[in-house]
Amino acid sequence: MSLAPCPHRPPCPGCPRFGERGPAPAALARLAAIARAAGIPGPTVESGACEGHRHRARLMVRGRATSPKIGLFQEGTHRIVDVPRCGVHHPRINEAAAAVRRAMREVGAAPYADRPHAGLVRAIQAVVERPSGRVQLVLVTNDASPDTARPLARAVERELGDALHSLWWNGNSERTNVILGPHWQRLTGPPAVREEIGGVGVHYPPGAFGQSHLALADRLAARVAGWIPDGSRVLEFHAGCGALGLGWLSRIARLDCNEVAAPGLEGLALGLAERPADERARARVLAGRASEHLDGIGEAGVVVVDPPRRGLEPALLARLAGDPPARLVAVACGLDAFERETAALLAGGRLALAELHAFDLFPFTEHVETLARFERRTA
Repeated sequence: MSLAPCPHRPPCPGCPRFGERGPAPAALARLAAIARAAGIPGPTVESGACEGHRHRARLMVRGRATSPKIGLFQEGTHRIVDVPRCGVHHPRINEAAAAVRRAMREVGAAPYADRPHAGLVRAIQAVVERPSGRVQLVLVTNDASPDTARPLARAVERELGDALHSLWWNGNSERTNVILGPHWQRLTGPPAVREEIGGVGVHYPPGAFGQSHLALADRLAARVAGWIPDGSRVLEFHAGCGALGLGWLSRIARLDCNEVAAPGLEGLALGLAERPADERARARVLAGRASEHLDGIGEAGVVVVDPPRRGLEPALLARLAGDPPARLVAVACGLDAFERETAALLAGGRLALAELHAFDLFPFTEHVETLARFERRTA
């Protein structure tokens, strides 16, 4: 089925491969080279919907109070491309952005301007909760207090009505390209979006990382679950809110979850609180950097790593290569890091790459999510 033309291209930079199905050929070629070198087939490719698939988005706000623009920066600039009819967004995200535009005009809230470091509204973050179809919305303002944003927040709440899951204020008053600031306040609604993944509830506070292509992320989680033997002891590094690990608790002997980010730890705590007492007793949260919890590798039958795009901490990579577990499962969103790390893991001869899969979690971009299973060599 052909895609509808995008009304925002050019100059919108969000989908550089718009209209091209599947992961980028260059990325697949690099993964195929890894598979050939390891003597295994692959990679297999998992793709999903390309339209309306993004359940979360961060959008910048610029322009004038009478005509705010909400969208993405043009490549290498601070000029906004307004994207009111983005086809890859879940429709509720476009609806939320339109509500913010109307509310800003109503109360005269000024968009942020980079050069003078002036204006109120810098960005929004919208996350759609699948079960309810409602949107968790964050207003990011150029302030250290939510007081000046309250009239805007009330107007947004009126505009969205029952479509609003929760409304949050985030303060970022620094000259920076970082979108979210250090200050948070929940203005209305529940503390986290709740998703059903792997048969359990997973909770996402607004500051926590979550996948945007949820239907395909569900399939990735199911693939990982198939690699976790019943009764095993599992150590998961970079566990986030528990989208992978919480679903294993009903059938494994032990789960140690490592996470460093406070919002991820908050979401993990909410998810664990929902589980039965016997499952909670089998789980332990290891807060802090991965390098602080390396000793647990020796006790685990399976280690799972799901690091950010920059990849694994050097100390963790060195430990996994030099003293590997019986099984290592790697989820990688950065292909450069995955190539380097796979080379290091295989160089010592103690691990073998057994399976390789590519998930097109970022349609129309150059990025690919990689899932790999490594096994410790027995001889």
